[in-house]
Amino acid sequence: MSRSASIERKTSESSVKLSLNLDGSGIAKINTTVPFYDHLLNAFAKHSMIDLEIESSGDTEIDIHHTVEDTAIVLGQALKQALGDKSGIARYGDATVPLDDALVRAVVDLSGRPFLSHTGEPAGFEFHAIGGHFTGSLVRHVFEAICLNADITVHINVLDGRDPHHIAETEFKAFARALRKAVESDPRVVGVPSTKGSL
Repeated sequence: MSRSASIERKTSESSVKLSLNLDGSGIAKINTTVPFYDHLLNAFAKHSMIDLEIESSGDTEIDIHHTVEDTAIVLGQALKQALGDKSGIARYGDATVPLDDALVRAVVDLSGRPFLSHTGEPAGFEFHAIGGHFTGSLVRHVFEAICLNADITVHINVLDGRDPHHIAETEFKAFARALRKAVESDPRVVGVPSTKGSL
């Protein structure tokens, strides 16, 4: 059974075309017109082992916010679609990832319930313009959009870090590594890994 999805979303603010394969090898072809976001999503694909192809554009002459948010919405929708009924998956995943000064822990539950706990970013991080225009506040916003649209529970804790670039990148890598474990097939799981019988 193919665990893949392709979604297109167009609004007056943005256009997003995205496809992914959960059982890939981390191949990425990404152009969101926001260079630092491309960098983060490439890291996400590489470390989640999800093949990811994204073509996004939007009203970046106003702000990059709409393009970033709408891409994250579609990514969440595609994850949900590709997971299907979640039969035979591990469901849970966690990872603690360093990048020089930064250290981030991420825990994922493919629970069917959207929830994000996001803590530990240093004071002022949300105002820092990374790569010239990607503000730190967008990092949390991306994870919020993914969780809400994928119906997953995610805890991300920044344990250490000084450089905003390193912190943001490590958050995406830790999330990717945790998600990689959660979506993996577990041969010992029969049906859906939940006492309720559905996720």
